Amino acid sequence: MKKSSLSYKTALFLALGISLLMNLLFLIMFFYGRDAVIPPEAGAPAKLTLRTNIMLMHVLFNFLMAFLLYLVNFRFLKKNNRLTVQNTLYIILATLVCMAVLSYIFSSIQIHFQEFGPRPNPAKFIRGGMFRDSFIAVVVMLSSLVIFFSEKQRHTALENESLQAENMRTRFLALKNQVDPHFLFNSLNTLNSLIKIDTGKAQDYVQQLSYVFRYTLQNKEVITLEEELKFTQAYCHLMQIRYGDSLQFMQLIDEKYFSYLVIPLSLQTLVENAIKHNVVSNKQPLTITIASRENATMSVSNPIQPKKEMESGEGIGLANLVERYRLMWKKEILVNKNDERFEVVIPLVEKI
Repeated sequence: MKKSSLSYKTALFLALGISLLMNLLFLIMFFYGRDAVIPPEAGAPAKLTLRTNIMLMHVLFNFLMAFLLYLVNFRFLKKNNRLTVQNTLYIILATLVCMAVLSYIFSSIQIHFQEFGPRPNPAKFIRGGMFRDSFIAVVVMLSSLVIFFSEKQRHTALENESLQAENMRTRFLALKNQVDPHFLFNSLNTLNSLIKIDTGKAQDYVQQLSYVFRYTLQNKEVITLEEELKFTQAYCHLMQIRYGDSLQFMQLIDEKYFSYLVIPLSLQTLVENAIKHNVVSNKQPLTITIASRENATMSVSNPIQPKKEMESGEGIGLANLVERYRLMWKKEILVNKNDERFEVVIPLVEKI
């Protein structure tokens, strides 16, 4: 993962650039051996020769001022991912306070080591330094915000690319799982038995199977809960035809959440996992509950009836679903498990 631009190295280079640009005129005068003209005051000469120690001290203090203010800004921006009005006021206040303290310290040091003529008036010197340092503080804050928003935009773009790649992989693996020879073989065997016994059920089975395949081929990153429920019901219907009374589904869905958004195949993945990892038989029938909650979440739960030999997975399933929700909405999926029951809670996102 690429390192953040809000680092001490960035602060170092930017502070050096600001210091050199602000003192460029003094450097030109120094290298060409000219005099720095200062308005004469009582008892002070009209021209004063620029000395190396004064010039270097000026450059050094401007550099330190900018560098330390960048560190303050970068630390705050890295800590607060969202820049609200309150956070903006905090960073402005922190920058101004730090600037005032540093300006007073640096001005005091400059006054102490000043060698030109009579000692300057401390109040005037500090006011002049404050004006200069205030300009540095403004430049630091604006450039820090530009870097912050630029990096955030770049990070969002990278996340979107990663999400698209993950969605492509998920759709491919989901389709691969559905057309897996074992699944297809069982589906065709079930269909063959139904044709001999009940042609009506056989037709219904074909329709549901066709809907399952069409749904896995869709090219959507998000989908409404209502659409996901229709697909999940079709998948559940196939599984009930296969397992008969040994497999039951209970749905407790509040229709007010139908327009909320979920990631495609999320409920179906949880239902598939429940069937895959638990015993489903006449002696141990399995009931899977799909329910909505008041806090805009959906839960898929089942009693724990572990198989003696666990089936091997494809590396997708719950772990993949958790990562997809984290990439898409930065939301977490909750897993609740005790000795008797297993439950997975996925968030619902309100459509804007």
